Amino acid sequence: LFVSRVKSGSSSRFVLGTAEDDDIGINSLQNYHLSSNPYFKLEVQETKDGGKYAELILLKQLDREEQQTYHMILTAMDGGESKKTGTATILVTVTDINDNTPVFSQASYKGSLKENSPIGMSILQVKASDSDEGSNADITYTIIKIQDSIQKIFNVDSRDGTIILMENIDFEDRQNYVMIMQASDGGGLVAHCNVEIEVLDENDNPPDVILTSISSPVPEDIEPGAVIALIKVHDKDSGENGESCIVTSDEHNVSSPLHNKEKAELHHHCYRGRPVGR
Repeated sequence: LFVSRVKSGSSSRFVLGTAEDDDIGINSLQNYHLSSNPYFKLEVQETKDGGKYAELILLKQLDREEQQTYHMILTAMDGGESKKTGTATILVTVTDINDNTPVFSQASYKGSLKENSPIGMSILQVKASDSDEGSNADITYTIIKIQDSIQKIFNVDSRDGTIILMENIDFEDRQNYVMIMQASDGGGLVAHCNVEIEVLDENDNPPDVILTSISSPVPEDIEPGAVIALIKVHDKDSGENGESCIVTSDEHNVSSPLHNKEKAELHHHCYRGRPVGR
């Protein structure tokens, strides 16, 4: 049994040694033969004293990720009339080189979290794999491109790729974050992916009520339906959380709200609903 280790991608030759035959002349060792395969061939070399030995020649590159071992049969033959042979098994093991970059399972990852989420919360996990083995497949995750203003808000677990919230976030300050994640293997090859994190609104802001116009004092003979005040309501929240209504504490009527979506403001007209008496 001959055992040899070959680096993936290498071009090499390996001395297999010499077979022994106690006979002499034509009955002694005359030649070698290798079982057929597409990756190796055999060359027989002769020493100065007439001895013969075999060399295994690599014909084309090996890829450990395709095949890790190769088994062949080496046959030694003498030259007698009734040829005698001896055989040995050759085992070639392909060792790894760092010829594969990490690969992310997705080119882009998207996640979301609510504003006011607790610090230390896991947001999402990126995942990369490497077809190499050992340290060449050992992946480390880092955030490489992120704005200075937000670099302290997020962190990544270097071993498992989990992105973690490190500071409080506010929807009213910012609604999304974008960063570039890097996966590095133990041999220095890297891969990248995009990460987008959306901040979801929570109802954490009370409406602001602003009296923009008022008729004061109100004459007692003012006609019903007349506008006596203009009120603006603004809520920093979005969607339903930003919608507001005004309810009076008496029987005066208030018109239905007019919603300005762009500015998220509500305008109300206060009308005289019944006669006013001093």
